[in-house]
Amino acid sequence: QVQLVESGGGLVQPGGSLRLSCAASGSISIYAMGWYRQAPGKQRELVARITNSESTNYAASVKGRFTISRDNAKNTMYLQMNSLKPEDTAVYYCNQERMTRAYWGQGTQVTVSS
Repeated sequence: QVQLVESGGGLVQPGGSLRLSCAASGSISIYAMGWYRQAPGKQRELVARITNSESTNYAASVKGRFTISRDNAKNTMYLQMNSLKPEDTAVYYCNQERMTRAYWGQGTQVTVSS
């Protein structure tokens, strides 16, 4: 079992930047991990994913603006979000994929508003 703790959310103006962090209670090196988000009244959606070999993929809506990365030595994953838009407002969740199940963090709120 693993615990995932997100941080770094907050209120930012359109065009601004935030960096989210996901700290894991154990080693992340062999697992694919991802960031998901859920806006009010909408389904949770994949934002970005990074494999254990550091291959990445992004939702079309964030490609070119967001960057996912990982630091296995720190058991931490990151999401650098630039050029934020109001439609990026959501609760952002960290995810770790294991063979038997996926683990989720509690989420961090990101609000993009002037």
